[in-house]
Amino acid sequence: MFERFTDGARAVVVNALERARGEDAVEVREEHLLAAVLAAPSVRPLLAQLGMSGDPTVSVLAEVRGARRRGGLSGVDAHALAGLGIDLDAVVSRVEAELGTGALDDSQPRARRWRSTPTLSARCKLALHSGLRQAVARGDRDLRVEHLLLGLLVRPGLVADVLGGHGITVATVSTALDTIGSAHTGAPRE
Repeated sequence: MFERFTDGARAVVVNALERARGEDAVEVREEHLLAAVLAAPSVRPLLAQLGMSGDPTVSVLAEVRGARRRGGLSGVDAHALAGLGIDLDAVVSRVEAELGTGALDDSQPRARRWRSTPTLSARCKLALHSGLRQAVARGDRDLRVEHLLLGLLVRPGLVADVLGGHGITVATVSTALDTIGSAHTGAPRE
């Protein structure tokens, strides 16, 4: 699969691995891949076109990690629970009072196993495969960083919910890529 990755897409995967290693994580999770995608220079024009100026990495990751602290529930989930009369913040506070701060946060470093290199989590692998499928569906020969972003968005979950809250969806990214592609016809992209 990696033979179809451009140098930029490979660099994103390596960056995600380094981010996971830097957190002493056992697995490379979707948020590591997301951080690496958002930090990639080649995706900045696309993000700017979608209304994300500057470096969105820190704020978006804070949102993802905040949702992880809430047991992986997104803002939409919290709103739905509030409609049922359940205060998610109260539930999290109660759990943390009983089990300790961050008890629901599955992104905390775990005890290192015998491996020195984090492995790709199942969801991260699915995001990479989904990115490849997006590249093929778009008729692109190689998998670029933009396809990795689409791969993260196409699967329902926390990362897609947080990005969707910023107006970044499969539809908006696809439309922006079509616009950028028609403006740069023939120019190689990473």
